[in-house]
Amino acid sequence: MPPPKDVVKIAIQMVGAIPQLIELQQTKPLASVLKDVCDVWSLPNAERYALQYVDGRQTYITESNRGEIKNGSILRLTTSPDQEAERLYSGIQSNNSDVKTDSLKKLASLSQDVTFAQEFINRNGLKQIFYIVEEGNDTGEMLAHTLKAFMELMEHDFVSWETLSAAFIKKIVSYVNMNAVDASVQQLSLSILENMVPTSRLLFELVKKEVTLDRLLTHLQVTNAQLQLKAMALLIALLLAATDAERRDMMDYLREKNIRQFIHKNIIHSSEPLGDEMAHYLYVLQSVSLNLCERRMRTSMDPYSQEQRELLQSLRQTAFESESEAPGSNFSTERRRSLCAKEFRKLGFMNNSNPAEDLRRAPPGLLALDNMVYFSRHTPNAYSRFVLENSSREDKHECPFARSSIQLTLILCEILHVGEPCSETAQAFYPMFFGQDHFFEELFCICIQLVNKTWKEMRATQEDFDKVLQVVREQITRTLSLKPTSLELFKTRVNALNYSEILKLRQTERLHQEETLAVPVLELRERLKPELLELIRQQRLLHLCEGTLFRKISSRRRQDKLWYCRLSPNHKVLHYGDVEEGVDSPPIESLPEKIPVADMKVLLMGKECPHTKEKSSGKQNKDVLELAFSIVYDVEEYCLNFIAPTRYEFCLWTDGLNVLLGKEMTSERMQTDLDVLLSMELKLRLLDLENISIPDTPPPVPKPPSNLNFCYDFSHTEQ
Repeated sequence: MPPPKDVVKIAIQMVGAIPQLIELQQTKPLASVLKDVCDVWSLPNAERYALQYVDGRQTYITESNRGEIKNGSILRLTTSPDQEAERLYSGIQSNNSDVKTDSLKKLASLSQDVTFAQEFINRNGLKQIFYIVEEGNDTGEMLAHTLKAFMELMEHDFVSWETLSAAFIKKIVSYVNMNAVDASVQQLSLSILENMVPTSRLLFELVKKEVTLDRLLTHLQVTNAQLQLKAMALLIALLLAATDAERRDMMDYLREKNIRQFIHKNIIHSSEPLGDEMAHYLYVLQSVSLNLCERRMRTSMDPYSQEQRELLQSLRQTAFESESEAPGSNFSTERRRSLCAKEFRKLGFMNNSNPAEDLRRAPPGLLALDNMVYFSRHTPNAYSRFVLENSSREDKHECPFARSSIQLTLILCEILHVGEPCSETAQAFYPMFFGQDHFFEELFCICIQLVNKTWKEMRATQEDFDKVLQVVREQITRTLSLKPTSLELFKTRVNALNYSEILKLRQTERLHQEETLAVPVLELRERLKPELLELIRQQRLLHLCEGTLFRKISSRRRQDKLWYCRLSPNHKVLHYGDVEEGVDSPPIESLPEKIPVADMKVLLMGKECPHTKEKSSGKQNKDVLELAFSIVYDVEEYCLNFIAPTRYEFCLWTDGLNVLLGKEMTSERMQTDLDVLLSMELKLRLLDLENISIPDTPPPVPKPPSNLNFCYDFSHTEQ
């Protein structure tokens, strides 16, 4: 007979005593349970004790979290959180430096527990930590433990970051600005400042003023990877908290200091592999930099602006040494206007009498004009060749430079996500972005010449404009997916992917589609599907057994909390637990928390997940919703919440969990994998039928032969 649902069998340990095996009744008050345990070991004052997990983060058991205790859990009888908080509060005030250091070390460890943190903060413990930092001159181990304890206590959100004193902040800033400080102290100080920046405008201004960009760049150039990472984290936090004008100034300053070249050489092409967190920060830096184009992209051209009109006229003047402006020309105003209109038409403006009208659409707005001017000034030969070559063609076959530029700018903005908010988890940056100044403009210069090249290859007319730009979009996206490391490499590859190559790719895809639509082939597909689906299921479960590193994302954008989850080899238990940065694949024994697969009830995704409902909506990032999933487990319906590092991981994990729950795999990745496997298997099966048309109906069975004399009789040879 199974035990009642409100009873769990656990072991309780105590130093120097024989462990107790008890049946814990969840309906019984925790104080009574503790008294019974203490009575067995003849311990007085049961209220001075508490139960604590032996493994993992060693969380204290309270009435609110006792429901999470599982059968087979091992607990420890230890000093209660209030007694421990009192002891450590006294210990950190000790005049004996060894006692003080040990107390601070224990405090840093215990502060991860919310119950202990509450007790310590209630005793005004933070005030004592402030005092140690503000008044102390130590810059070694003791200070590192103090700052670590402070970080853990603040993580629980009992105290606002805005309550920090100016003296404390200045001291933290001084550790960042000093040279002769322990690296661990500088890392913690940078993390503290990173957490302060997004909480209030006042703290942002204070940190921005005290920690100069020059100082952050110095930290970025150290060999210590963790210190480099924390410096980058603070830099990104400052950029995200800044106003548009401040962000523009900061980015201009960073450009002057050649941060791009440094990142390209020393971080992207470093001998050490790029970590997920650094990849995320580089993505954000790329996104922030590209979003500087947003203001121009969303601004329509003002026909009354003298500056904008001059930019427009400069395009015409660079392309044509106009007769109307030649010295000594005495053309009438009407004649001059007519010549200008003709030249604007040759430039490819649709409204040649008033070309400003073409730039009224936003996006791409003035960004398209900026790109055209950049192209005409930085590559004047290519610009003149483009315009003159097309103005000498037949009217129908000329490639309109201005119209193409406007549409191409819009395409590049869409591909590069200009104007979209930064994702909290994405890591997809383009290495070539950091290899080139004026990346967007230089990319435009390559792609506008690609438009002209593709136009000629397609022998296009004005009616084919949209088709040409569709091909160009495909050329750009296919080349960017190869992640070229430099713009030169991008240029080589995108030009190699000419129209005939695109046609071949499209034709291959179309033929493949047509082949797979024949009735016998469709029947074969259906017959192969179960076997291949089983192969995908096995691959998903193997991936879950290998495990994945997940991040905890809080409202303050902290990304340095990591946890790992993996499935046991027998597919019966999910193991998970917190891990330190740099641990790639922790052994299953080091993950203390467990969820039996038999206890899993349902898989939630996206908006259904409790942790996405808790997050403030505001500028809620779509990607977090797209990467979030939760497992509901046990009778009490607890949730284990995930935010996958990538969409690929999301698909593999949700598929694997659905397999464990006995449900169908539903991710788009499953469909892609199935299509690829079916395609390969079909090609192998149909190899002998190459260049033979497959009939829709089976051929008729021929009549039997009139006699069977042609059959060889083996019986004679056997005798």
